[in-house]
Amino acid sequence: MTIEVYSWATPNGHKVHVMLEECGLPYRVHAVDIGAGDQFKPEFLAISPNNKIPAITDPDGPDGQPISLFESGAILLYLAAKTGRFLPDDSRGKYEVLQWLMFQMGGVGPMLGQAHHFRIYAPEKLPYAIDRYSNEAKRLYGVMDQRLARSKYLGGKAYSIADIAVFPWLRSWKNQGIDWNDYPHLKGWFDEVGARPAVKRGVEVLAAARKPITDEKSREVLFGATQYQRH
Repeated sequence: MTIEVYSWATPNGHKVHVMLEECGLPYRVHAVDIGAGDQFKPEFLAISPNNKIPAITDPDGPDGQPISLFESGAILLYLAAKTGRFLPDDSRGKYEVLQWLMFQMGGVGPMLGQAHHFRIYAPEKLPYAIDRYSNEAKRLYGVMDQRLARSKYLGGKAYSIADIAVFPWLRSWKNQGIDWNDYPHLKGWFDEVGARPAVKRGVEVLAAARKPITDEKSREVLFGATQYQRH
């Protein structure tokens, strides 16, 4: 059965696109143009109450009944359980992967997202905020570089949902003020993961539809009062 994917061409969206491609699951993408405010439509909020992409509906859930999920990390875990792929079966291996998935969800995504905002999108260039989040980006890159100096992949010996979760966020390294020369182990991992055929396909999903956020309407929808209204 076909999984319905409600998404956009962002790092969090691409995590799920890549996972679906890696698993070879049939899926159909529904574009949720976050610059146009599609994320506030009632039909999307019904499956993603936090008005964030991505979200999925699987007509063949764990009990044979449809299931809808939001939050990219939860979706990765669901798809890993559904297919038995990219998450170790043994408890030690599983938790080793899960800690790096949580590292992405709690650190890499939020902090690099703030670096993008203050370095690129904020209407006022605030040196304190730019320095804070640029430095945090460099710190996180350093943590991953050290990990990959002694481990082939973030979660251990095998490619996993931890790698799938992190990779799309690092594609915007220029916007984060990163010099790859400072992180040779991470750069080697980045190149290897980026060369995977499923990853190449996944990051192209909806890529042609995405537009630069330059107009005031899109800025207001994403960063203004619309974001904070109750829908």
